[in-house]
Amino acid sequence: MFILTRALLFSLTVLPLVSATVHDIQVGGKNGELEFSPEAIGAQPGDQVIFHFNPKNHTVTQSSFANPCGPKDGGFDSGFQPVMSNQTQPTYTITVNDTNPIWVYCRQTVPASHCGKGMVFAVNCGADGSPNSFTGFKNAALAVGAAAAATSSSGSGYPGYPLPSATVPSVPTPSSTPTTSTGGRTIKVVVGGPNVFAFDPPSISAQPNDIVQFEFHQKNHSVTQSSFAQPCQPLNANGTTGFDSGFLPIADGASNFSTWSLTVNDTKPIWAFCRQTNPKSHCGTGMVFAINAVDNSDRSFAAFQSNAESTGTNAVSSESTSSSAAMTIHAGGSIATLVTIALLFWVL
Repeated sequence: MFILTRALLFSLTVLPLVSATVHDIQVGGKNGELEFSPEAIGAQPGDQVIFHFNPKNHTVTQSSFANPCGPKDGGFDSGFQPVMSNQTQPTYTITVNDTNPIWVYCRQTVPASHCGKGMVFAVNCGADGSPNSFTGFKNAALAVGAAAAATSSSGSGYPGYPLPSATVPSVPTPSSTPTTSTGGRTIKVVVGGPNVFAFDPPSISAQPNDIVQFEFHQKNHSVTQSSFAQPCQPLNANGTTGFDSGFLPIADGASNFSTWSLTVNDTKPIWAFCRQTNPKSHCGTGMVFAINAVDNSDRSFAAFQSNAESTGTNAVSSESTSSSAAMTIHAGGSIATLVTIALLFWVL
């Protein structure tokens, strides 16, 4: 027993720990700079990229090398994230699925195109001098901005851009009934509101490539992935951490709302909850949400919500109301490893 435990401890200390890397990206500068920082990164499949929004109003929108300042069909989009100088930073997270390049821009056009000013970002772009280098991508965006400025000075507007607007573009109201769509819709879900602890609608059907845009209303809520069995706990299964919008506080009386978007990859059920616990567990009051729940089954939305309510208002996630998704992801693997090592030493 002693020798076996020694061998196990030795294998733990000499084998490398394999875990996904978290890349933190600042969206906009703290003094109003129109930039992503850093502008380009390399990443491996399974890595997560967490975008932290600074004051002003920016987006994280997927584009293409050929059209740097236009949205990619079926690509991800954070939606506009208006941030006040004294507000907690909202975040938006994507997971890298392969080593192909990912091209990103800010689609804000007020008072001028942010992308046209060079506010672009890339994952796994080519080296300088290659056909798909970041320098080439940024120069293409700057060229679009120069052309837009020249056209604007002649009074004909911004070619290829939506009309300037300080508000989030309107999206269709979703239906909770099954759909035969092939995907690509934007489905709006309202999170919270004055004295409202609910998602509206609380359950939807969606197809691959549909985008669910969560619009945060009054108070301080999150959209956090969970599981049917543990509706009020963040998903952490098989080394995979679920999505988390982070807390997005909205003041009473606000008329501009923050948004956070999720792209649906398949038709499997997705379970989510609000992890706010101050002054009580929002999840414990039934503030949960589902995509593609199976009606008239033991895994229906009604059953999921009943599971959440059965935890009561004392149900708490391990998160503080001021913590961020980035902190959760950074801490998880190292804590588990330290606990494992400590237990092995105790056995010894």
